[in-house]
Amino acid sequence: MIIFSGQAILLDVEGTTSSIDFVYDVLFAYAKKNIATYLQSHADDQVIYDTARALSQEVGIDADIRDAKGCSSVVLAAIGLMNKDIKSTPLKALQGRIWKSGFQSGQLVSHIFDDVPQSFAMWSSSGIDIRIYSSGSIEAQKLFFRHTTAGDLTHHLRGHYDTTTGPKRETKSYQLIARDIGLDPQQILFLSDIGAELDAARAAGMATGATIRPGNKPFESLYDHDRIESFSDVTL
Repeated sequence: MIIFSGQAILLDVEGTTSSIDFVYDVLFAYAKKNIATYLQSHADDQVIYDTARALSQEVGIDADIRDAKGCSSVVLAAIGLMNKDIKSTPLKALQGRIWKSGFQSGQLVSHIFDDVPQSFAMWSSSGIDIRIYSSGSIEAQKLFFRHTTAGDLTHHLRGHYDTTTGPKRETKSYQLIARDIGLDPQQILFLSDIGAELDAARAAGMATGATIRPGNKPFESLYDHDRIESFSDVTL
């Protein structure tokens, strides 16, 4: 159990609000299946073109998606990054755009743990500022929480952060988030299943809690973080 008397709760997504299996077996699989068609059909979209160029440069290739061979190279590079779970900002941006079509068509519906909707409602009604910090793009985060098995949960959320703020395992990222929220770090509780992320948040001065969910990897960290199996284990 965590007794928290602060003003904001910052949340990871996979392994915290949603299962790791859903992210990898459903969302990643959908992106891999559809990325080639998506890039081909959006090659003239300047945002997509520039994002694909940034991804190709990140992996050290010179590929142009307006060329069939170049498009194939970007697809293979993107799938390779997904297979290695590399937190690439341009990759996350592309995934977000691909998932958007899936959510809007109804092909994708986000899995969330059963305790999440009730906890979101209780926290927000208590005046808690709930925000998300995920390696997935901000656009993807908003889509994720707009299309869940429990309906649209975005009205509970006051802000989103992704890797454009900074890497999730670096203390500076959490300092920047606290500054953006406008609170002392001690007033913010960060919940995640990844020890290195929690360590970075703790070093920034945040309160922390490790989420122990079904399917999560064994938890390892430098600090001794309180552990919870449900958001209901957080007492305000």
